[in-house]
Amino acid sequence: MIFLILKYGSPILRKQLGKVTEEDNAIQLSGNLFETLKKEGGIGLAAPQAGVLKRAFVIDTSSMIEDIKEFEKFEQFFLNPEILWKSPDEIYFQEGCLSIPGIYEDVLRADKITVSYFDINFNRIEEEFDGLKAWIFQHEYDHLEGILFIDRLSHLKRKLLTRKLNKIKNLKTKQHGSKTSNSKN
Repeated sequence: MIFLILKYGSPILRKQLGKVTEEDNAIQLSGNLFETLKKEGGIGLAAPQAGVLKRAFVIDTSSMIEDIKEFEKFEQFFLNPEILWKSPDEIYFQEGCLSIPGIYEDVLRADKITVSYFDINFNRIEEEFDGLKAWIFQHEYDHLEGILFIDRLSHLKRKLLTRKLNKIKNLKTKQHGSKTSNSKN
């Protein structure tokens, strides 16, 4: 099933999330998130972006490696992830987000991180990521904490983006309103 991606302004993007348990259908969640991500052409998708209030996300760099050959393919489903350690060395990456279409800004993030997560079979894994993997992981992890990449920008940059962000928020509201009225007919 392909999920509808929630856009900037949706309160769900800021909600507290529950842990994924063995009673949840992690296999179905993984499949749905990957299917939605592939349709949307992104490289990462967190469950709350799809309206699922669980601590899970997927990463798939397939769409990037077609354009940038030095990146390796990386595809993984993460359940209940944690960041255990961040390197003091930081690097800027230009970020975008499926929930904030059309906005791309440089964000400073740790170059290396140590993480812990559960795989689809609920095996606990601990590993270190650097470069692109670390950057994508941190972006998606932020979604689980109710943080959007624009929250990591300077006050001035956020102020300059106000008009674009309001446009996304207003479009989301209009689409939601039209769906509601259509469902009554």
